[in-house]
Amino acid sequence: MLSCLAPNGIIAGVEPMSAQLPLALQLREGNALDNFQSGPNGAAVAGLYEAVQGADRQAFFWAGDGQGKSHLLEGAVRLAQHNGLDACLLPAREIIPLVPEVLESMEQFGLLAIDDCQLFAGLPAWEEALFHLYNRLMSLGGRLLVTANASPAAMGLMLPDLATRLAAGPVYRLMSLEDDDLQALLQERAKARGLRLEPEVAHYIVLRSERSAGALMALLAKLDRLALAQQRPVTIPFVKYALGW
Repeated sequence: MLSCLAPNGIIAGVEPMSAQLPLALQLREGNALDNFQSGPNGAAVAGLYEAVQGADRQAFFWAGDGQGKSHLLEGAVRLAQHNGLDACLLPAREIIPLVPEVLESMEQFGLLAIDDCQLFAGLPAWEEALFHLYNRLMSLGGRLLVTANASPAAMGLMLPDLATRLAAGPVYRLMSLEDDDLQALLQERAKARGLRLEPEVAHYIVLRSERSAGALMALLAKLDRLALAQQRPVTIPFVKYALGW
């Protein structure tokens, strides 16, 4: 049985004809569309909603590391499940160690979300498997969301027809968040952790960190662990101590 773990904890299963491979992919806690800081990416988020809700059949999102691509897909899968649609997240990084046959019968899901699709580029068997999955999914009326670190044409795919199909729907580039958006994101995620982060502290962190949501979330996790372990409030002096600034 090849299965994909839905965000509500229910195992949605499909049984491929040529492979019996375990696949349990669980969404990370906290990543939802209602806490995705869109900033300059309002059009991309709107496009994602349209794809999940059926106005579009597919959408492609690309950006560098740490720009929220995985968060966006996980939020989309949660929304699809909330709307009663069978949906599955397929992180390329986790399935590539398996075999391409793992994609067989995945078209039975109403929505597939493929993360880090660029990792399939240059792997002929995976590219072909993805190409055929796309065709099966579209023929059954399914929906497809894809993220990568480059546009479909620039991903380095060896199979031109696959690049063409991935670009058949809207293609969005996710832009970096401005400092105000990053600060709002940092404070929002700190609050979700139960961590008090004053505006001046969040501003200090944003000004000195790498300007990406992913980097900020990693710093926040470190600050949260140390603050809890030492029972100290997160102040600017504590941030300097904890992060070596």
